Amino acid sequence: MNDFEFHSPSTLEEAFELLERYGDDARVMAGGTGVVLQMKQRLSQPGHVIGLRKVAGLSYIKPVAGNGAVEVGALVTHRTLENDPTVNQALPMVTATYRRVATPRIRSMATVGGGLVHGDPNEDPPPTLIALGATVVLTSASGRRDLPVEDLFIDFYETDVQPGEILTSITIPPQPAGSGWAYLKFLPRTADDYATVSVAAVVTPGEGGICGDVKIVLGAVGMTPVHATQAEDLLRGMALTQENIAACASAVKDVVDPLDDFRGSAGYKRDMAEVFTRRAIQQAIQQALENGQTV
Repeated sequence: MNDFEFHSPSTLEEAFELLERYGDDARVMAGGTGVVLQMKQRLSQPGHVIGLRKVAGLSYIKPVAGNGAVEVGALVTHRTLENDPTVNQALPMVTATYRRVATPRIRSMATVGGGLVHGDPNEDPPPTLIALGATVVLTSASGRRDLPVEDLFIDFYETDVQPGEILTSITIPPQPAGSGWAYLKFLPRTADDYATVSVAAVVTPGEGGICGDVKIVLGAVGMTPVHATQAEDLLRGMALTQENIAACASAVKDVVDPLDDFRGSAGYKRDMAEVFTRRAIQQAIQQALENGQTV
C-alpha cells in the first residue's frame, strides 16, 4: 500500500471541498472494507483518503412518512441495519439479505453506502435493493441527485457516482402488499466469500393463481447485478404453474454473463442461476401463501 494523506472532515461541506481540491487523487472512505482492500491490492492508489466517519447526519434509519418506505443514512453499518426493528418489520427481505453478508465482524464495519459505491457485482445487497425499487441520493456541492439503485451500476467496480458526489442515503420502498420474497445464494466455500450465484425474487400473486407481478435480480453472474426483465415477462400475467416457473427460470441463462473463476465455470454458473432462480420464485410464492394469499 502506497503512502497517502488521510482527511477526516466533520461536515459534508468540508468533504466536498477536499474532493474539489484533490480531484482524481482522492478517494472517499466510509467503512473501509472495500477501499482498504483495493489499496492493499494496489488496484487503487490515491494520494488522499477522505474518511466520512465523523461527518454528522449520515448514520440514521427512519421511516418515510406516508408511504411505508425506509430511509437509511449512508454510514449505517450492515450490522446495524440487520438488527434494526423498523427495517425488520417493514422490510424483512432487507434484514435477511444484509444478514447474509460475510461475517458479523465485516458487517460491523461495512456501511450501506460504501458497499453500494464500491460497485462490486458479487455483493449481496444490490439484487434485493433493485428488486424492491430502492433509490440512492447522491449529494454534491451543487445539490442532490436521486438515482435508482438499478442505474447506479455501470460496469465492474464502476458506478454512476460523478466527481464531487457522495452517496448520502438510500430509500427503500415497502414490499408490495401480498407479495412473497426470497434471497438465495449458492455459497460452496466459506461464509465470508462471495457467492457463486445469488438471486433476489419478489412475487405478487394475483387473482385466480395468476402472477400479478414478479421481480428477479441476480448477483455474481455479470459485470453488474442482472435484472432479468426478459424472464419476468415470461411469468408476469401467467398462471403460477411449475411449468411456467421453470420456463421463467430457464430464461435467466440467456441474460447472465458470468466469468470463469475459482468459484465455478461460466457454464456452471449459468446452470446454477437457473436452479436458484427457480427455487427463489417457488420460495417467494410459498411465503405469499403462508401470508394468506391464494394461488
